[in-house]
Amino acid sequence: MIFSEFNFVPELQEGLDAMGFEKATPIQEQAIPIILEGKDLIATAQTGTGKTAAFILPVLNEISKGDRKGVKVLIIAPTRELAIQIDQQIQGLAYFLGISSIPIYGGGDGKVWEQQRKALEMGADIVVATPGRLIALLAGGKVNFDSLENLILDEADRMLDMGFSEDILTIVNYLPKSRQTLLFSATMPPKIRKFSQQILQDPEQISIALGKTAKGVSQYVYHVYDGQKEALVNSILKSQDFQAVIIFCSTKDKVKSLFKVLKKNFKVEAFHADLDQNERELIMSSFKNKSLKILVATDILSRGIDVEDIEMVINFDTPNDPEDYVHRVGRTARAEKKGKAVTFVNEKDRYKYKNIENLIGMEIEVLPNPEEIGTGPDLKKSHSGKSSGGNRPGGNRNSPGNKRPAKPYKKQARPVDKKSATESVNAKPEAKPKTESTSDKGKFRERKNIKGGLE
Repeated sequence: MIFSEFNFVPELQEGLDAMGFEKATPIQEQAIPIILEGKDLIATAQTGTGKTAAFILPVLNEISKGDRKGVKVLIIAPTRELAIQIDQQIQGLAYFLGISSIPIYGGGDGKVWEQQRKALEMGADIVVATPGRLIALLAGGKVNFDSLENLILDEADRMLDMGFSEDILTIVNYLPKSRQTLLFSATMPPKIRKFSQQILQDPEQISIALGKTAKGVSQYVYHVYDGQKEALVNSILKSQDFQAVIIFCSTKDKVKSLFKVLKKNFKVEAFHADLDQNERELIMSSFKNKSLKILVATDILSRGIDVEDIEMVINFDTPNDPEDYVHRVGRTARAEKKGKAVTFVNEKDRYKYKNIENLIGMEIEVLPNPEEIGTGPDLKKSHSGKSSGGNRPGGNRNSPGNKRPAKPYKKQARPVDKKSATESVNAKPEAKPKTESTSDKGKFRERKNIKGGLE
């Protein structure tokens, strides 16, 4: 389906033509007619499918035809990066319409806060906001949403994972009950469906390729010990002159550590929640214009950035959740282009790795480690219950990354003291300790604290 078939107002179609938009993606083809009809919508679509334009285009079309007084559309996003990206797309698509938008997000100093407050008071057609900062501004009593017609929640699953459900419900209480509500999510777990019942009315539902990675992504796995990972990253990055690479780590501490290693040989930056907004914007600007070619980042970048022609995504750590793998990999091969995704899997991560394969419905090709890296763990052997030493820092004793070889165990004979033996026979038997159930061993729970610092 081509965009001219939607019968948008001429100014909006002119903007699409100027930006080279011709054929609608599946999510756009299905969602836009429903939104134009004024119905509530739950839409499930993976990253990189064009879902942002799917909700921006129809609301721009309707704003251009109606009364322009007051805020008409509120878009809520989980992170400042995604809020900025959405605002930039609005500005591009609305270039010939004269429709204004304001991004509202946390971070910055008191001057930024004052600028956002004044901008809201003066009014804009569209507000794109993160939940925490918007609530703070609403509490000041200076924001009026009486004229609101559309509420859009983008990356709804991510917002609930970050603990924003109560914040969103608080914001909804400030909005008119008579409105159109659109919920977009990459996944649709039961908690999303339950949450949607609280804010949507008789919604239409569409789902596009849930849990699948883009066809243009070539996906590979390396089986490695932790002590081999840094050397393997160096080997991959030296193999060719990459123009755009994102390396994902599980924590900001790992991001900082890997950044220190890589900056010795490459022009690289670290991207994590400890950076202030100016630092983030400078790094992203450099990455987008290709003056910076390598980013080491947490999952804060797995959603909410739109950078063209990212050649490779490297998962330094296997993602905890299979859905996070899909989002990370979705940074490459966007808009039907080609890309490559490489994941490092150690023995501890073999179950996460299998869950990823189950979600995406395919077996990921395993690449042999470069000769200078050395052999990694045999994950198939580990899966059958035999240890390959994957929990040691460098793997087995023959691995180049292992700096502390395990000492062989040798049972020593113990001399028998006859007197002690006699006393032991006459002694009262001790109570037998309770045997620990094997099902109780090793239980743990990883607690996520994602919400702080991301706005």
